[in-house]
Amino acid sequence: MTTARVRGVLAVVTALVLLALGFGVAVVVGDELGIRTEDADSPPLTQAPQPAVLPAVLPPQFVSIDAPATLRLDVATDELRNAVATASGTKGEATLSVVYADGEADDESYRLEGSTDALRIVAESETGAVRGVYDLASAVRDGRSVDSDLGRTITSRLGLRMADLGAVGVEPDEEAYAAGTDYSHTSNAFVDVILAEAPYIDQDALAEAQLEFEEFAKHILAEGYNAITFPGFIEYATFDGVEGVYPEGDVHAERALAMREAFGPMFDYADALGMKVYLRTDMLTLTTPLATYLTDRFGSLDTENPELWDVYAAAYDEVYAAMPSLDGTVIRIGEAGRVYDVEGWDYYSALAVTTVDSVRAMLTSLSAGAEQADKELIFRTWSVGVGAVGDMHTNPESYEAVLGGIDSPALIVSTKYTLGDFYSWLPDNNTLEIGEQRRIVEFQSRREFENFGAFPNDLGAEYQRALQSFLAANPRIEGIWTWTQDGGPWRAGPMSLYLKSGFWQLYDLNTELSVRLARNPDTDVQAVTVDWARRWFSDDEATVTAIAQAMAFSRAAVAQGMYIGPFAEKRVFAIGLEPPPMMWIFEWDILTGDTAVLSVMSSIVGDEVDEAIAEGEDAVAAAEEMQALIVSTDAGTWRDAELHDDFVGTMDYEVDVLRMLTAYRAMILYQGQWHSTLSPEAYDSWADARGRFEALADDHVQQYEGDVDYPAFNLTAAQLGVDRADRDLAMAWIARVLLALTAAWLVIGMVATRTRLVRRPGAAAARISWIAATRPWRARESTLGMLSLDRWLLVLVPGALLVATRAVQTSFLSWAHIAVTLCAWAIFAVTVLVALRKRSAWAVLAAVGGVLVLRCALLLFALSFSGPGGYWYAFWTDPTRRTVYITIAFALFVWAFVAGAWALAAQLGRRRATGVVLAAVGLGLAIPAALVALVGLEKALTVWNDQMGLLPWGLSRILGITVYLDIPLDTAWIAAGVGALIAVIGVLLAIPGRRRESAPTD
Repeated sequence: MTTARVRGVLAVVTALVLLALGFGVAVVVGDELGIRTEDADSPPLTQAPQPAVLPAVLPPQFVSIDAPATLRLDVATDELRNAVATASGTKGEATLSVVYADGEADDESYRLEGSTDALRIVAESETGAVRGVYDLASAVRDGRSVDSDLGRTITSRLGLRMADLGAVGVEPDEEAYAAGTDYSHTSNAFVDVILAEAPYIDQDALAEAQLEFEEFAKHILAEGYNAITFPGFIEYATFDGVEGVYPEGDVHAERALAMREAFGPMFDYADALGMKVYLRTDMLTLTTPLATYLTDRFGSLDTENPELWDVYAAAYDEVYAAMPSLDGTVIRIGEAGRVYDVEGWDYYSALAVTTVDSVRAMLTSLSAGAEQADKELIFRTWSVGVGAVGDMHTNPESYEAVLGGIDSPALIVSTKYTLGDFYSWLPDNNTLEIGEQRRIVEFQSRREFENFGAFPNDLGAEYQRALQSFLAANPRIEGIWTWTQDGGPWRAGPMSLYLKSGFWQLYDLNTELSVRLARNPDTDVQAVTVDWARRWFSDDEATVTAIAQAMAFSRAAVAQGMYIGPFAEKRVFAIGLEPPPMMWIFEWDILTGDTAVLSVMSSIVGDEVDEAIAEGEDAVAAAEEMQALIVSTDAGTWRDAELHDDFVGTMDYEVDVLRMLTAYRAMILYQGQWHSTLSPEAYDSWADARGRFEALADDHVQQYEGDVDYPAFNLTAAQLGVDRADRDLAMAWIARVLLALTAAWLVIGMVATRTRLVRRPGAAAARISWIAATRPWRARESTLGMLSLDRWLLVLVPGALLVATRAVQTSFLSWAHIAVTLCAWAIFAVTVLVALRKRSAWAVLAAVGGVLVLRCALLLFALSFSGPGGYWYAFWTDPTRRTVYITIAFALFVWAFVAGAWALAAQLGRRRATGVVLAAVGLGLAIPAALVALVGLEKALTVWNDQMGLLPWGLSRILGITVYLDIPLDTAWIAAGVGALIAVIGVLLAIPGRRRESAPTD
């Protein structure tokens, strides 16, 4: 076999190997993306029936209330008296007597006896008697007859009805809320109470916080709740039982004692009212000394080691003994880190409990300690995709793998009612139907993903359907947990703080609904809405009717206006996670403009574009109907003129937002349709929708920017997406022109030797480029005798094409992408030139440059259909096109370096040629990677992503791209190290041997 034939066979084999490797890379990329969908079995979104509204019933004047003199009954009867005093009037007189026996302390049952004018509450325990008085007060506030339950025994279906801490201790900071850029999940509660240094507590601020806490506790107790959660745990522990955690005089121990003295009375007060009190903490919860102690003792934060949990169990024993009013602790493992930590506060959380063994070790140790202390441990299954237990919240098999066999009577498992976070369209959480543990169901009143309760959002029918389903399937469900205020960032939405500021009455409806359903799952939820309307707004029948009718439209407006139905009704999986059904409004008020989300969303909507747009228009119509109903009411019939203005204002706000969202919905769906079909009609529809959106967006920002009650949506990411989309068609045409020029260059190179083209200026350069790229062993001979013009063209054509192609790929908007790319190639070229010194470098430059032209041609072809937007649309949504592209692109990328080494071999020999190329590749990787590492990987990725628009813009502002994608922060340094190692190997290979080398061969 001749040498030429051997080289040809070797080249073909090499090409096939590189294509196989490229195909493997493409498969790995596809697996890592893991983009797939399945039907979600979403619950039906039906409009609530129009409620029947009866005239309000005036309460009697209670001329006497005969009840035992206890704190609990005194507070309850005060609530009843206050309810009567604030009613619009009274009718008749009545007496009330309360008696109870010495029954079980947690028995809430009571019987209402007597007559309309002589009521009598008879209960087995003080708890039942107190609940009876509160129920009478609730009837008065809701405009219902106080004798409607006469002759009936009242019981509660679920015994544990827990609430969060509301907005107790949170300062209504207008400046912070007006900015709208703080996505921290910490409430900053008690920030004025807790001091950095001794005495650690501001007594004046504490006194105000104590009053707030008492008001909140009485309010939720009157609504029907009997338990409360209080954030914190590690702040109250001195670790006296564990030698070596805190040294003598450590401020953490001193502060813990001060915290107990300050907040212990709040726990005592709630306990005296008959409420359970639970601390609430993330795990791992740490301080710097504690982290140091654990690391020194166990070698790391080894959460699979039971002895590590013994340290925490000892702290719990200490805290429970010091504050006996506590009934237990709530722990969460799935969310932790900077977004939940307070800056400058040495109490923080770490995302460290991420394996099945670590969770089981934690629960086994802590639940045993809770049993011994006669306390309860509430474990939240909210694991949000982290580690091996990431889908425990939504996957019954994972739930059983984590919790199966752990049957401590002190353990209660708490789970959100939706199969995911608190979004609409999600199925009911089927993990609540399994398990041997005691269970409670979580609800959220101020829906964080649906504009933080700033829109009317009556969840009664949804809560009822879910709760009834769970109770029918699982007899171990014994309670609920309602998030009255908390959830998501505190200062990225309206400044509505429960019982304190803003239109908090709007979402208090859901707080009332969840607790009434917990007591009686068959409650008439429409009647509860009517009761709520009377309680807060008016007892005028026409006004209450209008409000209740408006609320009947509220779910349709939110569920259709803030979600895109054909997408929301699917379960979508990507990057090992399950993105929520909203996504185009990314966490929590950011209208996203990235290609990943919008491309996948558009592809899932598919042929249902018109239906999806019509849903948005229907939502606007529903909101406009609600607006008309509220505006039609007589302001003089409202209890409070300010509440009337709030309701009118919130309806104006919702209509404005939904109109803008509908225009944006049409724009992004038509954009995806154009990328998918290349239809001119779709492009024209996109352009029309874009114009509508931009006009509505401008009006929205002008109207609501800086408004703490009705904050403007964050449209930065959306506008970046619009800017890129505006350029897609122009970029496609530029790509076509460049592709034509590139094709001409390649064709000239192919045919120049067989035609008269070879005599034309530059034809020789094209011929050399083609030969060197496809037959690099001939690169050196083909460059002999080049003219000056040919030399310039050999460098300028690939270089200019590389810059132009990358500029088009980024729509001339990403200097970072271009800079890193050019930096890497420039370092490669300079390294080769330095290594060759006085030897000619034209062979290797021709080979690498020729392959660069081929690779640019491939990219230009992909960009020529509908620009960068179409390129990324295909990448995210079309596995076949993505696989073919990555396979060829990867093969050409590696071939550039193989060809370079092959071209050099004629001058340096195989070993040294390989070494020079490896050194150049290594430095081309190491130096840019080191620069990225010095800048900071998160910061660098943020700048790059902002300019490229591939992933949601909000990632870095909320969780961080590296956190969300689980990218180690030292990745850039690792890449730099790998590059340096490759460079060192290359240098060693490139060093000439001691003996004079024989003639170079390839």
